[in-house]
Amino acid sequence: MNTKLKPTPKFRNEAEERRFWETTDSSDYVDWSKSERVRLPNLKPSTTSISLRLPMTLLERIKVAANKRDVPYQSLIKTWLAEKTEPR
Repeated sequence: MNTKLKPTPKFRNEAEERRFWETTDSSDYVDWSKSERVRLPNLKPSTTSISLRLPMTLLERIKVAANKRDVPYQSLIKTWLAEKTEPR
């Protein structure tokens, strides 16, 4: 552990800060031995909208499956995509 930590730079925006921390060893700036685990129960993951073209027959089958589960079809699509992309 470094005895003297470097001061954290000032950032113009969040993107600049993100780039900095993605490429920098934080142990030069933070004494991790004093860190504490915290819970952030109300933190919402950021999302982005996408446009997805599906064949009508596939979309109709998805809507039927969603209706049987009593969930919005968009939620069902997100759930299925999450399940299919989970690391094994």
